[in-house]
Amino acid sequence: MIYRFRVILDNDTEDDVFRDLEIRDTDTLEDLHNIITQSFGFDGTEMASFYLSDDQWNQGEEISLFDLSDDNHARLMNETCLSDTVHEKQTKLIYVYDFLSMWTFYVELAEVVEETHGIDYPNLMFVHGQIPDVAPDKSFHADDTEDHFDEFDDGLDIDDYDTFDFDENWN
Repeated sequence: MIYRFRVILDNDTEDDVFRDLEIRDTDTLEDLHNIITQSFGFDGTEMASFYLSDDQWNQGEEISLFDLSDDNHARLMNETCLSDTVHEKQTKLIYVYDFLSMWTFYVELAEVVEETHGIDYPNLMFVHGQIPDVAPDKSFHADDTEDHFDEFDDGLDIDDYDTFDFDENWN
């Protein structure tokens, strides 16, 4: 069977950026990672992870490109078959590429179809929009009425040593 995915850049701008992809259900998440990076113009050398997601796009279990866990028990893309992860009841994944830039994509299974002879899979079916030069900024607050935290606005003058409770010439 062939899985058809729509991969949408999490983008707060007016322009939608997405790719429609086809891939065999027997391929791995690493294969999906490779076609996503290629279709959006990335070189594929950065760290990446998929996250299982519910219908409200809440982030669930991580499936990573490399095992960076302390106990070496991370679920890995190259060991995870698409059909074991995505199906009619579990259609959504979140994909994060390059953890410094945090390129974030919503990956949704749109359709399951029969393989078409003569087509090489994975297959980039449709391209819409151009990816920006830098990853879109993420907004992590619930609503606009929430106070915005400024980690450097604590009211302290770092040059005023008299108010600190230590000796500045301690060594």
